[in-house]
Amino acid sequence: MTLVAAVALLVRVAAATVVVFPIPEDTAYYYGVARNLLEGRGLVSDALWSFQTPPLVFPRPAFEVWLPLPTFLAVMPMAIFGATYSVSQLVPVAFGTLIPVLAWRLAWDLATERGLDGGRRRTLAIGTGLTAAVELPLILHSTLLDSTALFAAIALAACILMARVVDRPRGGRLTDRRLLAIGALLGLAALTRNEAVWLALAWAAVAWFATRDRDSGGVRPSRAERLRLIAVPAVVAILIFAPWAVRNWIEFGNPLPGQAVANALSVTGFDIFAWSDPPTVSRHLAVGPARLLEMRVEGFLHNLLTVLLLPSFPIGLIGLLALPLVWRSRTLRPLLIVSALTFAVTTLAFPVATTWGTYLHAAGPAHVLLILTALVALDALLARVGRWRGWTKPVAWLAPGLTTVAALVFALAFVPAFGAQSQERADRYRVLGAQLQAIGRSPATMGPVISDFPIWLSEAERIPTLALPDEPPASILDLARAFPGTRHLLLSAEEHGRWPAVLDSADPDVACFREVPLGSPADAADAASLEGVRLFEIVCP
Repeated sequence: MTLVAAVALLVRVAAATVVVFPIPEDTAYYYGVARNLLEGRGLVSDALWSFQTPPLVFPRPAFEVWLPLPTFLAVMPMAIFGATYSVSQLVPVAFGTLIPVLAWRLAWDLATERGLDGGRRRTLAIGTGLTAAVELPLILHSTLLDSTALFAAIALAACILMARVVDRPRGGRLTDRRLLAIGALLGLAALTRNEAVWLALAWAAVAWFATRDRDSGGVRPSRAERLRLIAVPAVVAILIFAPWAVRNWIEFGNPLPGQAVANALSVTGFDIFAWSDPPTVSRHLAVGPARLLEMRVEGFLHNLLTVLLLPSFPIGLIGLLALPLVWRSRTLRPLLIVSALTFAVTTLAFPVATTWGTYLHAAGPAHVLLILTALVALDALLARVGRWRGWTKPVAWLAPGLTTVAALVFALAFVPAFGAQSQERADRYRVLGAQLQAIGRSPATMGPVISDFPIWLSEAERIPTLALPDEPPASILDLARAFPGTRHLLLSAEEHGRWPAVLDSADPDVACFREVPLGSPADAADAASLEGVRLFEIVCP
């Protein structure tokens, strides 16, 4: 375990040093709210990126959609060492280091259940931990202050405890303590991601249907005992989440995180920014049965290929094919259930939103599951070949050697590229701030700005920022009128639905957007970082 933890920590610290800017945007949101909290402004954000949940004001009460635990945890090191993004990364690095350690523990328990000898058991456990320590998706999200690494670590810890509770003698103080621990983990998960509900359902299913009383020869406990197994963690989890629910009720009029229904009814990813044309049931159904089915096929392929298999190739593919080898495992039953539920619900209920990251941020447990099942399959294959060939020396180390090297190759290829992307974003907003000052448009006095990347702009330049809807110019003008003082539209180099192409159309409202030259920095590299960025002044009343 010590080896796994040391390797995981070193890899994540090294990766965090090259990720110098909070990407994607949700990372900047968690960091920005933590900084605002330390500055005494409260739990607020200067980015209004979703218009589906009132109140629509500046500064905006934070976390109308997402959940606060990453920010709360980041506040502690930022208060001690400084409110910089690099300091906030201590949180994902720490929890990201826990993931391979928990993977090691899970593999050890599975090897024990399968009756592997001591050498194969150690090899499977250490190999699983080391592979998780260097696998690309688990490394990347261990450098980003968002919910991904936290949720993965909490969910894995909960699944390990769940498997141990259902396979212990009924009753007793030890089981009760574990029930309290499961409840605490469920409550923390609920403060991290909405997918905590699937973790809770997984526990309910395991406790009700899979629990066996070892003291009575594997007989299922009584109904009252099974209800206790479910009720004790539920009460603890509710008590932990209740203060946040009260806060949400006060701020947003709803005790639960909002916008889930709107996300389920989205027909394009840009619906998350909708202003005049928000998602509705009639609008969703109007696309027709063929498109509704197509959206789910697209969501399925995205979740399977883009999120799970491609970043972990070939480990993820081997693990997926090997799932039938472990699907009856008591040790993995909670992890199998929560992984399957999360994948199925995000695919079927949120087929569009998931292509913008819904499943990506909840897939950590599934990545660990596929690593473990891949190594189980390779271990079984090597054992069979060894018996067939009459090998006298153990070769179980070949399987973790293969998976660790394969994962490391992907990490070495893509982590530097991700770091370069973060540096590019940092350079863009650094130069943008200087150019705005140079042309007499100080960010401090620009007032609300409409932008296609509202969170990055608000946190990098400290400007109140409104998200740009993928709607006609008339809708953008209506948005500007709704927030007095909004006089500017800032577009990045990327396409944002119909923008910026609509500015070259015959739409009469295009005349209300007058381009303001940003000028060109003297340094060629700085000039390149602003290429494609355009500033417009809204000149209509």
